Amino acid sequence: MNTIKLGKYLTLEDFCTCTQTYQKYSASINPHPKNPATISALKALNQFILDPLIDRFGLDSFQLTYGFCSSDLKRYLNQKDDITGIKNGRIDPSRDQHMGHELNRNGKYHCPRLGAACDFRINGQESDRIIDWILQTQLPFDSLYFYGSDRPIHISYGPEQKRDIWTFTPTGQPSRKGLEKWIAIARTQS
Repeated sequence: MNTIKLGKYLTLEDFCTCTQTYQKYSASINPHPKNPATISALKALNQFILDPLIDRFGLDSFQLTYGFCSSDLKRYLNQKDDITGIKNGRIDPSRDQHMGHELNRNGKYHCPRLGAACDFRINGQESDRIIDWILQTQLPFDSLYFYGSDRPIHISYGPEQKRDIWTFTPTGQPSRKGLEKWIAIARTQS
């Protein structure tokens, strides 16, 4: 596949091959989107969210930890590792936008909210400080997931631009507890 630039810095290949699960099972996974609209959504995510982040914090500090999820990758994320018995990863295709505009077997979008998502970290920066900057800069995100100061951030860009902010309990349940300040800021900017 030819190198497809998604923005000033990142390529489609970066988005399709960055996960640990892909690295582990790369010989068995087609990581690329089938729907050209997914590439357009990934370009918008880069233009409106990631390019400004990388402009501010630098490409050397930026680490993409989870980008696009193909149907093949989804299948492997839902499986358990043969040795450890631990699930390879998790995905919520109906909500998290990692599958972009991809269609399921029934011809419906995996995520009807459309758009695109990724998880990233800025090495040397706490994630809550990055979220402060995202809100201060008023980046037009759709959803943002805060997993903790030392964990990657999930961010999406889509047509709704809801500016929803979530965290998760230790059991993985979505919550807004402790995010009231950020939620108030995001709402006043909508």
